Amino acid sequence: MISGWRETVVRAWYEGARWLWLLRPLEGIFRLLAAARRMLYQKGYFAVYRAAVPVVVVGNITVGGTGKTPVIVALVEYLQEHGIRVGVVSRGYGAVQLRAPRRVDSDCTARDCGDEPLLIYRRTGCPCVVAPSRAEAVRELLRSNELDLVLSDDGLQHYALGRDMEIAVLDDARGIGNGFCLPAGPLREPKARLCSVDCVLYRGSNDPDNGVLYQPESLHNLATGDTCPPEPALLGKAVYAIAGIAQPGQFLAGLRSLGFEPEPRLFADHHGYTSHDFAGLANKPIIMTEKDAVKCAGLVGDNAWYLKVCAQLPAAVTDTIVAMVRP
Repeated sequence: MISGWRETVVRAWYEGARWLWLLRPLEGIFRLLAAARRMLYQKGYFAVYRAAVPVVVVGNITVGGTGKTPVIVALVEYLQEHGIRVGVVSRGYGAVQLRAPRRVDSDCTARDCGDEPLLIYRRTGCPCVVAPSRAEAVRELLRSNELDLVLSDDGLQHYALGRDMEIAVLDDARGIGNGFCLPAGPLREPKARLCSVDCVLYRGSNDPDNGVLYQPESLHNLATGDTCPPEPALLGKAVYAIAGIAQPGQFLAGLRSLGFEPEPRLFADHHGYTSHDFAGLANKPIIMTEKDAVKCAGLVGDNAWYLKVCAQLPAAVTDTIVAMVRP
């Protein structure tokens, strides 16, 4: 289950706990180091790899998930529909002993490449490479694929990779929390960094210019592959809700909005599941996120489903990216 100390710290960041002011001296050091690192790349003291095709980075300035992966999936699907050859690179967080670039393929497990890259590959079929260095991942991706554009899943702070467009994704409700950088707050970089990105998207906002809404599309059975609409009339209202993501509240709220009555079973982000995690959960249906589902095949019975969601992106964003390839 989610560790208590981590949950306490995250809650403090977003609720403005006063004791975090004790960490402001450490935050000052963090800010100086982050600014110095970025300046060294900007001034050319550290090498920056520029790919032969446009690179779009989809990242954030906060610790924890803000829904970047559904945005990546939606962008890939949109570009594919418009005949644009696109590939994806990722850090591959959660992969075991990942020291060199690795292509994601049908034989990969989440331990090989990370859960999010595996989800992207299975959902879209686009070429994906994971590596500790995103620059090396892009090099590997372009060695064996003729592409028009590369998307980087996260990597806003990975300045060794040159980019042609930056998209930051924030949670509309949480925003930037208390506005402090680590460890006093959730920010990887000061909030002023948002002024330098090309686009800021807000998850959960219906603003036509920068809002991203995640629409539930269907339920998929992990054991049988069957699909059905996400309706309580088909499964029953009472379900177990499995989530090993950074913000499980979003998932639970989504299930409730569909009419389900979820009983939460929450785990840390990128949790590595075992059959023990599902012991005693056979008496009613299980619904989990798609990110969790890529790690749970063979661990659950035919009462387990994942909820497929689709991100609805502003036309201004998709049009801008298409124009990078087709001016």
